[in-house]
Amino acid sequence: MKKFYSFFVILLLLVGILAGCGNQERNTKTNEPVEITISAAASLQDALEELKATYKKEHDTIKILYNFGGSGALQQQILQGAPVDLFFSAAQDKFDTLVEKGIIDKKQGTNLLANDLVLIVPKKNEKHIQSFEGLKQAGKIALGTPETVPAGQYGVETLKTMQLWEAIESKMVYTKDVRQVLTYAETENVDAGIVYKTDALSSEKVDIVSVANDDTHTPIIYAVGIIKNSKYTKEVEDFYNFLQSDEAMNVFKKYGFKEAH
Repeated sequence: MKKFYSFFVILLLLVGILAGCGNQERNTKTNEPVEITISAAASLQDALEELKATYKKEHDTIKILYNFGGSGALQQQILQGAPVDLFFSAAQDKFDTLVEKGIIDKKQGTNLLANDLVLIVPKKNEKHIQSFEGLKQAGKIALGTPETVPAGQYGVETLKTMQLWEAIESKMVYTKDVRQVLTYAETENVDAGIVYKTDALSSEKVDIVSVANDDTHTPIIYAVGIIKNSKYTKEVEDFYNFLQSDEAMNVFKKYGFKEAH
């Protein structure tokens, strides 16, 4: 009987130890940072990196992971099931498609920012290009691939409105995103490029020679929204709301963005 009692006590102790280990393991997992992924237009990179550092100071349990690229390419990744929690697009139509397909709830999305389209040249500007009309003098012009890069799409619209497209289409060097256009201009691999004003302002190696009139292209609106099947709704909503705060808006404006109307 004593042996049975001793065995029973040992068994209870073992069960208690195992249960404690299980709880400890669960607690460890609970304390691990939650990772949320934001697919965002490449032109937002500098502003979002700064906002990430600011946000982290008060939210050390949330880890922000960015996936930067052309909005069209990012949209396609989401449509194909890429694990994304938030989409920050530089093209309203790319964003609206995800709303129409039920991937983003319209109530959890907003038009947040606006931007300008500009013509840039390397500092040397050996071809002396001073306007969009001056692109006829260029040998090579960098432009984001229109099908996947909104800045490229806006660029084609602008050049067609100005009746310049046919004359310079053969000079185009297409890129994967707007930041690559900037790099090509900085390294003098092209004579000119079409980017957002915010990208141009981030570089000391290029000059802005002309700003496209708003009536030459579709309005440049940046929309942001929560992906419906996100695992971390509460955390994603918190960061989504932070992006709309006055603090965040001041950072966006510092980098040249405007508030969407």
